[in-house]
Amino acid sequence: MTQEYEPEATRRETGEAESSRASRGWWDRNADEYQNEHGGFLGDDRFVWGPEGLDEAEAALLGPAESLKGRDVLEIGAGAAQCSRWLAARGARPVALDLSHRQLQHALRIGVDFPLVEADACALPFADGSFDLACSAYGAVPFVAEPVRLMREVRRVLRPGGRWVFSVTHPIRWAFPDEPGPEGLSVAASYFDRTPYVEQDETGRAVYVEHHRTVGDRVRDVVAAGFRLVDLVEPEWPAWNQQEWGGWSPLRGHLIPGTAIFVCERD
Repeated sequence: MTQEYEPEATRRETGEAESSRASRGWWDRNADEYQNEHGGFLGDDRFVWGPEGLDEAEAALLGPAESLKGRDVLEIGAGAAQCSRWLAARGARPVALDLSHRQLQHALRIGVDFPLVEADACALPFADGSFDLACSAYGAVPFVAEPVRLMREVRRVLRPGGRWVFSVTHPIRWAFPDEPGPEGLSVAASYFDRTPYVEQDETGRAVYVEHHRTVGDRVRDVVAAGFRLVDLVEPEWPAWNQQEWGGWSPLRGHLIPGTAIFVCERD
């Protein structure tokens, strides 16, 4: 019997092409497990910004729910398109985009009445000024080597005055082990080390890549892409949420931030 190789975790430089290839492969291989494990929390038509459980219905970061009717919205890194489904229920016209074919198959499994697009977020297949709003809940942004390129693409497809809201793992988490228990409360790495986290196979080929940016880096990326930063939201862990999700947990969530949500506008 051939033993399956366990990927090696390391820190090394990696470019856009390798990062994109690794992300597509990882999400295609792991989409089933991800949806099985987290589908209950995400729901079929819920717009949740992160493991804390902050809902767009409560936060209204894209604008009041009643203002979404008739708006063209692009969801980037949509997965099974739960957020797009929520938007459609409020009268918006969403388009759900993801790099992973298998993730979009889960969107079809649940059911959609809006377009699904398989594409790289750094090369959006849309005309200039196609959308009123763009959003991404933990999708694409942490996995690309050139985030400014992605955000310039988002700006290009937005109409003047359009809003771009995206959530990522809070940058401070980079300094801590990805563990939900007490061992995840001690600093283990430099917050300022931007070297990507890479899991690679026995040949050295990347199979998972995640890129780190500090809070200041993220702000500068937003501005360099031509956006104006309107708000930076750091959701607190609510008392009702007792679940663990990877390194996220009530223990850690009550002490250090887990998610950062950047609210940006195209002037």
